[in-house]
Amino acid sequence: MVAGPRILVRHGLGEYPVIIRPGLLDDLDSLAEEVLPGRRLVAITDRNVARAVPPTLKCPFLVVPPGESSKTRRRWADLTDQLLELGLTRQGALVAVGGGVVGDLTGFVAATYLRGIPFLQVPTSLLAMVDASVGGKTGLNTKHGKNLVGAFHPPAAVAVDPLAIRSLRSAHVRGGLMEAIKHGVIADAAYYDWIADSTRTLLARDPVAVTRLVTTSVTIKSEVVGADEKEEGRRAILNAGHTVGHALERWSGYRIPHGDAVGIGLHVETVLAEDLGLAPPGTADLLRSRLTALGLTLTLPPASDDDALLEAMHHDKKVRDHALRFALPRAPGLLASLSGAWTTAVSDDSVRQSLGRARTLYQA
Repeated sequence: MVAGPRILVRHGLGEYPVIIRPGLLDDLDSLAEEVLPGRRLVAITDRNVARAVPPTLKCPFLVVPPGESSKTRRRWADLTDQLLELGLTRQGALVAVGGGVVGDLTGFVAATYLRGIPFLQVPTSLLAMVDASVGGKTGLNTKHGKNLVGAFHPPAAVAVDPLAIRSLRSAHVRGGLMEAIKHGVIADAAYYDWIADSTRTLLARDPVAVTRLVTTSVTIKSEVVGADEKEEGRRAILNAGHTVGHALERWSGYRIPHGDAVGIGLHVETVLAEDLGLAPPGTADLLRSRLTALGLTLTLPPASDDDALLEAMHHDKKVRDHALRFALPRAPGLLASLSGAWTTAVSDDSVRQSLGRARTLYQA
């Protein structure tokens, strides 16, 4: 058995391990044989990862362009055609080596190829390590929004090597920290404070600090998704910051990176929680100081673009009966749960008001 601490993520058909260890990339062949014994492997990665992370798997690699533009039905069709040309059968398996885009795309290919084959997640971005690689969600983007075509397809395992982030640009490290701080906001006040206290070592990519960050975030997420695999209840808290964040991504043509969009979205939604009386005054200001300390520039489109932002929000998967619903914080480590629901219905007018107040805060 490949060494390393293992966090088990439970799902409807069983469980899978998340193995976190510096240097784990060097043991990928052994790990793949352990979790996918006897299967013929094909790996999917992107051009940036292929250059930065030496391939440690003895199998064919299919390489896609980096970025959200690869999470399309056209790219899915290209990859499935390539797998058919390689003659990959149901005795085969895929390996996703890359960030969240590669993981979502590979997972959806695995979920649909020959009606489903297993895959191994090897996240190489901090954002994918702390969040995107865990939970079994796969998906593609459409012109209407992110991840609107997808499937629940848990991986056979997730292999996390914290040393892989040494090659990331600072902006990409920051993006992962945005998802991590979200986990603190929604579920663990002590973790929220630890991230703030460890800002310098995290930004310096200290392996010990990064390993603790990934381990804590994965533990939080595994507990949530294990209890609500298909997002029918509490799992919705993991979407904190994402209703506004996805709208910002779409508005920008995906020029705003996902992590930055989630960080801004998390702050706007905390302002919204204050405006609705769910969170006490000062909650958003504390979050703002911590996000900016991590290097995030808080900015929003002009008010003239609020219609476009709201239209994008209405494509969010949490919309019910044409009403926007948000996962809103009540306090650090605690999400609002009203009448047993983990999301709160909010009027468009309230969202506009909170967008306006957030802009005022950013310009102060």
